[in-house]
Amino acid sequence: MTEKQIKARPGMPILILSIVLYIAAIVLVVLGGILLEDQKNIGALPLALGTLWLILGTIPFVGLKVLKPNEALVLTLFGKYTGTLREAGFFFVHPFSVAVNPAAKTKLGQSGDVQASKQSITISSDGAKMDMEALGRRVSLKAMTLNNAVQKVNDCLGNPVEIGIAVIWRVVDTAKAVFNVDNYKEYLSLQCDSALRNIVRIYPYDVAPNVDTTGDGEPDEGSLRGSSEEVARRIKEEIQSKVHEAGLEILEARITYLAYAQEIAAVMLQRQQASAIVDARKLIVDGAVGMVEMALEKLARNGIVTLDEDRKAAMVSNLLVVLCGNRDAQPVVNSGSPHF
Repeated sequence: MTEKQIKARPGMPILILSIVLYIAAIVLVVLGGILLEDQKNIGALPLALGTLWLILGTIPFVGLKVLKPNEALVLTLFGKYTGTLREAGFFFVHPFSVAVNPAAKTKLGQSGDVQASKQSITISSDGAKMDMEALGRRVSLKAMTLNNAVQKVNDCLGNPVEIGIAVIWRVVDTAKAVFNVDNYKEYLSLQCDSALRNIVRIYPYDVAPNVDTTGDGEPDEGSLRGSSEEVARRIKEEIQSKVHEAGLEILEARITYLAYAQEIAAVMLQRQQASAIVDARKLIVDGAVGMVEMALEKLARNGIVTLDEDRKAAMVSNLLVVLCGNRDAQPVVNSGSPHF
């Protein structure tokens, strides 16, 4: 089913006309009563007409609808979809038209969710109250943000990861949203969870060797932590492919929370610390070897001292111990030998 927009009549003329006719009906009832008291049979007709309109005159007020910007009413008449009212303003539709929104009372903790309540109006003299519009039956066309609960998902290496996403979405086809699915808010939430699991299981938490995340058969450096923009884009596309038939548009998806699950968080932290220590040691050793090589070259080039192979080995060993050690070197003065 595809949305069709309707052009409703302005509501203000209908409201004024209904009030005038209601006042006229009251006048007819009073006039008919006066004529009957004077024993004039002509008073029966205005009395009957006035009484009939007092009973039926409230029906036009039911057809008065008020819409704010970025709101829509999906209207049905005796079970048949008649169209969607999208324009902001005060309108009059068929009094027996019913606004439909099956997701009116669904609360997902997201922006745009409001309590479904009724807005009433008091009609001038007799104090009668008419239900103008159930706020919850309006379909919001605004961009809304859905924050689903944090999920525990296994990445491609089998490590449990806790991840949460925020999805910005809006309704673009009200007929599809209302009639194609039972509850479009719950449907969106379910598809977000499913898409999140489908995409997360493709990536490792950190860059891992021999892992193909793009599907081209070649290993790459994709990861949940390092490729968050790419992961979010794929999640958005996955969700959009699922909710198109529900008349929804996914504007953006973003990862809001990412961490190892508690049961392996401590172990993974130790692993990361060990990896960082190894990388730091590699850098220190590379730098120390370069400094020793430079020192030997300068000593030989400037002819400051001539060293045999044994003394070179001893010097290299001492320099590496000094440069690669975790503590500052303690100078030792050798006073027992005049030789270097």
